Amino acid sequence: MISTLYEPFQHWSETGSVYILSDLHFDDSDCKLMDPNWISPKEQLEIINKIVFKCDTFVCLGDVGDPKYVPMIKARKKILLLGNHDARGTYKDLFNEIYSGPLFVSDKILLSHEPIYGLPWCLNIHGHDHSGIEVYREGCKHINLAANVCGYRPVNLGKLIKDGVLSDIDSIHRQTIDRAIERKN
Repeated sequence: MISTLYEPFQHWSETGSVYILSDLHFDDSDCKLMDPNWISPKEQLEIINKIVFKCDTFVCLGDVGDPKYVPMIKARKKILLLGNHDARGTYKDLFNEIYSGPLFVSDKILLSHEPIYGLPWCLNIHGHDHSGIEVYREGCKHINLAANVCGYRPVNLGKLIKDGVLSDIDSIHRQTIDRAIERKN
């Protein structure tokens, strides 16, 4: 169980791990334009299903592509944050939960399809940008999980947290207190 997740999202980790990936673009012919080495849906599913198991939760940060491939992901729960290529009704019966915008899942973790800037007190895990992995931009810490950027490999959220990805991010509460102290001095 990932205890740092807000209570409404803790069930994601109740029986296994939480894995995150974005921009699968299953059978999207434009993918080869973005990345000439884009792999097939079959290859993507092989990679995903070697990492994500039946007891795990799979979170897709948008741009799924052809819905016929979603049932082939072996996760117990499937969560979708809609991307700019997704229509809500298309995936209604394929995902356990569907969200139409950015989602704070803990004090310091914001999941979104597109990168969000200007929030130095959180980690933004996103996709959409197929050009590379961002670390910091405009005061924010980002992890870009667009499939082609991260080798089509879902990332384990619990492991990221345990490995200290949040350790260099001061909470909004700490930043507020620090600013008040600076103004007082």
